[in-house]
This record gives sequence, structure tokens and C-alpha cells, in this order.
Amino acid sequence: MPAPRSEKLLLLDSASLYFRAFYGVPDSVKAPDGTPINAVRGFLDIIAKLVAAYAPTDLIACWDDDWRPQWRVDLIPTYKAHRVARIVEGGSDIEEVPEALTAQVPLIRETLDALGLPIVGAPGFEADDVIGTFAARADMPVDVITGDRDLFQLVDDDRAVRVVYTARGMSNLDVITDTAIRDRYGIGAAQYADFATLRGDPSDGLPGVSGIGEKSAATLLNAYGSLAAIIAAAAQDDPGITPRIRAKIGAAHDYLQAAPAVVRVADSAPVAVASTRLPVMDAATRARAAEIAERLGLGTSMTRLVDALAAATAA
Repeated sequence: MPAPRSEKLLLLDSASLYFRAFYGVPDSVKAPDGTPINAVRGFLDIIAKLVAAYAPTDLIACWDDDWRPQWRVDLIPTYKAHRVARIVEGGSDIEEVPEALTAQVPLIRETLDALGLPIVGAPGFEADDVIGTFAARADMPVDVITGDRDLFQLVDDDRAVRVVYTARGMSNLDVITDTAIRDRYGIGAAQYADFATLRGDPSDGLPGVSGIGEKSAATLLNAYGSLAAIIAAAAQDDPGITPRIRAKIGAAHDYLQAAPAVVRVADSAPVAVASTRLPVMDAATRARAAEIAERLGLGTSMTRLVDALAAATAA
């Protein structure tokens, strides 16, 4: 009798992946009624490849119920501000997303539902926070699938939490461990959130500390261990911090008081899911998959995913 397969949870940063799918598959790919389905097909292909390559027993499609939470904006008003397309009645921010992709997001959800793959978000929290919460709770190894380096802060070799980083494309995936973070940045994974706070991130509207880039942030963190210790040392005129750096830290006082809570991924989002186990591809599930595949023209993308899930649950 074969040995039971080792457990592993795959946490999908869904928006990161369906954006990648949208731009990676030609927009000429359409359903029979003319609806664009390039993101749907590409997203299914991505999941099929991940299931085959990383052999999870469990999977969650983590969702942005709130892509720009107000509590983060209250702390840093510029947070993702450049990505706001408009504000609707009631104050909700609408993210600038291509219209052809916006139309496909409900179809992606419908397809995942038909297959029995869980979709989980949390009111007032981003997908990053959903991922952080499930990673913190997990009692098995975790692979986080994302193109967002903010999630590097979740890497924990002791708990077998890794990031599978998609920035170089699905054919060039990078598995991020603590060693990989040290090789890239010269810091430990546990220091990554402090590192990101100091460095800033224009793509998220986080200015960082002016004049402190990746190298100087890493040098400071290696010398003092944490952002709090760096701030304290600067305030005490520690001779290890030059007057120039001390002045820059002082000038960024307000930012440094607010930013850590914005940058740090939450690990207590209100999330719940009935089961994270990969769904069994029984006759009813296959029938639902076939119906939606025919209606949307998903073709071999649906076939590949159903086959990958069937192989994984039979192992």
C-alpha cells in the first residue's frame, strides 16, 4: 500500500495570478458569445500547473474583499492612492482595472465554485491578510503563490512556509526561503517587513525613508536587528548611525510611526472555510466543469485543471 502523501497547503494570491493570466494570454481568446476569457483560461492553466508541480493536498484561492482597506489609508493616505480609478457612493475605492478583466472576475469565481475550490476573503482586509492568517494557522507546510514581494515577510523555514514567486513568469518560478531572502537582500525573513518599511514601495504608495535604499536598510537591520531598535538608536545619537542617516530617520518620524502597521501582513483576519482539501473530481463535479467549459469555451484549460486535480486527489 503506498505511503500517504505529505500534506501541503497552497495559498493563491488570486488577483496577482489573474492579472498575470490576463496579460499573459491574448485578448483574442473569447467565449462563444464573444466575452473575453483570456484571464479565466490563463488562471485555470496556472492552477493546473501549480497543482501538478507542488503536489498540494489543500488549496485556497485568497481574495481581495477590500483591496485598499480604510484602516491602512487612515495610517498612510497615499497607500495605493495612484491605483484608485474612482470613488463610488459610500466612499468605496474602485481599483483601476482593465474593463475586459473586470468582466472576467465573476467568471473566475464561478469556475472555481463549480470545481469546489474554496474562495476566501475577509471584509476590510486584503488577500495578503487572508494569506497571512491562513499561513499563521496552518498545521502543515505552506506554499504562498504570488507576484507580490510584500509576502516575503511570511517566509518561515522552521514552519515550512515558503513563497513561490511568479515575477519572472510561470516558467521561471522562484521558491523563496529564508536563505533566498538572505541571498537577495542580506536580511532574514523575519526582518523583511521592517526592511520594506524603510525602503518603501512606490507601487503601493509607500514613500519609505528618503535616502535609505535596500543596501542601507539591510546594513541598519543587520546592525540593530529591528526597525524599533534603529529608531531608538537614532534618537539616542548612537555613534553607529551617521548624522545624515539620523537626520533622515528623524525627518521620517511620522511615516515610521504609521507605516509598520500598513506594511505588516495581518495574521488575524476574520476568515473561515469549511474545508481546504482539494476537491475530488467525481461525476457531479466533472459534469459541472464540462457545462461551464462548454458555455465559456474553456476547452483544454478546464481539462488540464480537472486532470491535475484528479491526479492529485488519487495520489
